[in-house]
This record gives sequence, structure tokens and C-alpha cells, in this order.
Amino acid sequence: MKKIQELISEIKEGKYDRVLEDIYVDKNSTEYQRQRYIEALKQYQAIFGENRVAIYSAPGRSEIGGNHTDHQGGEVIATAIHLDAIAVVSPTEDNTICVVSQGHGTTKFAIDDLAKKEEEFGQTIALIKGVVKGIQDRGYHVGGFRAYMTSDVLSGSGLSSSAAFEILIGTILSGLYNDMQISPMELAMIGQYAENVYFGKPCGLMDQMACSVGNIIHINFADAENPAIEKAEIDFGNFGYSICITDTKGSHADLTDEYAAVPIEMKQVAHFFGKELLKDVAEEEILSNIKDIREKTGDRAVLRALHFVEENERVKKEIAALKNNDMEGFLNAYKASGDSSFKYLQNVYTSKDVAHQNMSIALAVSDIMLKDNGKSRVHGGGFAGTIQAFVKNEYVNAYKKQMEDVFGVGSCQVLGVRKYGGMQVM
Repeated sequence: MKKIQELISEIKEGKYDRVLEDIYVDKNSTEYQRQRYIEALKQYQAIFGENRVAIYSAPGRSEIGGNHTDHQGGEVIATAIHLDAIAVVSPTEDNTICVVSQGHGTTKFAIDDLAKKEEEFGQTIALIKGVVKGIQDRGYHVGGFRAYMTSDVLSGSGLSSSAAFEILIGTILSGLYNDMQISPMELAMIGQYAENVYFGKPCGLMDQMACSVGNIIHINFADAENPAIEKAEIDFGNFGYSICITDTKGSHADLTDEYAAVPIEMKQVAHFFGKELLKDVAEEEILSNIKDIREKTGDRAVLRALHFVEENERVKKEIAALKNNDMEGFLNAYKASGDSSFKYLQNVYTSKDVAHQNMSIALAVSDIMLKDNGKSRVHGGGFAGTIQAFVKNEYVNAYKKQMEDVFGVGSCQVLGVRKYGGMQVM
């Protein structure tokens, strides 16, 4: 670790330029990242004073294939992205963690008390406590630290700001107290534990895994304790396409029940067959028993189960097409995934408020505008938030302008694929 002024001087001198270019993909962003890191160091100094510090980073993620499949033991394709959360950090000896997060205030507590508390559900302290407890329960060391954090992974953007935060906290503790020996897979599982048990939000493991591992990954969750992970060295730029994400400005407030209902209803169909998860149920079994399943679970559960079994096969087609440089085959499966999410999974808008369908509008505008220039689909958990599109490079500017005309300046972002998951940068 180094003194703050020493790090600031080295950043200004360009000592870390190659590192920043490597992490953030785009050379044109290096000056922005320089200033971002310097400002974070200054903010830490203003809050905590002069200390020797390190800087850690964890990326957001973008789901490419497999919508709501991970929590049923299915398969997904996801990628770490160049947008990340960073933290300026120093260890403490008083077993107290103090995190000041830009725009989200201060969270401070002693790690002597890591008990889960229902009154902390949905709060930042719950995520931090959950990560600390998860690390401790796996036999690793924990300790106190001070941190100033800032994030480009906007909350509610569908790019997994919460998973990036969990992986960042885990990476800090791995670096400060465990010589970076906690594996990316373990950190992902710890992050999921924090979100499920301490934060009170049911979720699968895809978000945390993509943020922790980095690059484009194909994950098979059939063995939940040991998911099969395959890194895929794929550059969409070579296909002449860019990944565009549009934040439709829909609110995620009061949607926890909507998210929770998806795995609950899928499991209801699995339980009909005496199975815990849909990974162990064949499509033919569902179709052969559909009358009885409908009576037992209701129609939406059946539709969501059919989405899962079809979606799992689409992931296989998508990854095979990418490996074979078959962009047309990939896009066809990708679009079919989006259509299935809309019609069968039914996670594009909430039935609680049909008058506001931001993502439905975004998808309609995208379909009409893109035609043969790209494909779009719901992104992430759904119900509100973002859509994703693969757009031909020469058409990106026109697409971006159209989406920002509808949803506001800055609502459409072009994403880069990041090689790294959680890491110590400086």
C-alpha cells in the first residue's frame, strides 16, 4: 500500500495508464479513469485523513444468454463489463468496518456482531455483514477497514450494482487479510449468500459469478456447489456488433415480490414431479402432464417452466454459434430468448402497473428501428430497468440517439467486455 499523495502523483505521471487501458478496454477513457481515481483518493483523504491505501475494483455484468435459468440449475452466458465500482481502502485494527459510498452515505459497524437482523433487510449494512460472515464461515480471516467507494454501475440499471458491491467487499477482505487467496467462485457464492440471507432478496448466482470471474463466461449451474465455468474468449467487435444497454428509467421499488415469484413458481412445477429444481424435469414431462400441472400450480407457473426448459437449450445454441463465429445463429437464438421472456416468463413489465411499460416501449422502438441492424431483448431480472441490444457498429450512433430521445440523454450506453473480475488495481 502507498500514501495517498504518492498514488496521486503516480497516476498523474501516467504510471498506471497501461493498467487502466487494460481494465477499461477503451484507450479514450484513460484520462477519465485517471481523474476518477484521483478524485476517489482525495475524497478518502478528506473523510479519513492520510493513510497508506490500496484501490480495489469489481465490475458490473451483462447477461447475454439464459434469462432466469441460474436459480433452477440451468445454463447462462454472461460477461463482465467495463463499468465498475472502485474503493480506496486501508485496514484498521479495531475490528470496525466503515464504508462511505458516494451518493449512499456511511455504513459503520463492528464485526464482533454479525448477526442477521430483519430490520436491516434491504440495507447496505446487510450486504456487508453477509459478505463478512460468509468469508468467516469458510474459514478465512476477516478484519476491519475504512473505504471510500464510487461506482459507475448505476443502481437499478440492470448491470448488477449490488453484485459488484458484494464482490468488491469480498475482494477487499481477500486482499487485506487473505493474500487474495479467496477464489472467484467462492467470492461469488459468498456474495449470493449475503444477498439471499442477509439482504433478503432471492437471487441466483449468475450476477455474482460474472462480476467475480470476469470476461465472457458460460456457466452450467446443474451442480450448484460446483458450477461448471467456461471462459469464452469472444470479441463481439470482430463480428461488427456492439452491446448497447438502455436504462428505461423504470422504478424497481416494490418489485421484490415479482422477482421472488419467478423461482417460486418454477419450483412449484418441479415439485409436481417430486423434484427440487426444473433442471431435473424434461419438457416432454411438462407437456404430457400440462392439464394436471395447470390445476395444481396455475397457468403462469406452467408458462415460466416452459420458458426455462426452452431457454436452457437456447443457451447451448448461443454459445455454440459464438464459438463457430456464427453471428446470425447467435442473434436468432438471442431474439428468441427475448420473445420467450416477454410472452412466457412474463418479466418485461409488472402486472401491478400496466399503465407504465417502459421496457415494452423500448423493445418496440428497438424492433421497429433496428430491423436487420440488430436485435434486442429484456436484460437481467426484468419488470423494470434495462433492455439490451446487439447493434451493428455503423448503426450504433443512430440507435443511441433514438433511445436517448425516448428515455433521456445518457440512458443508452455502449458496453465493453472486461477481462477481469474483482481485483486490486493499485
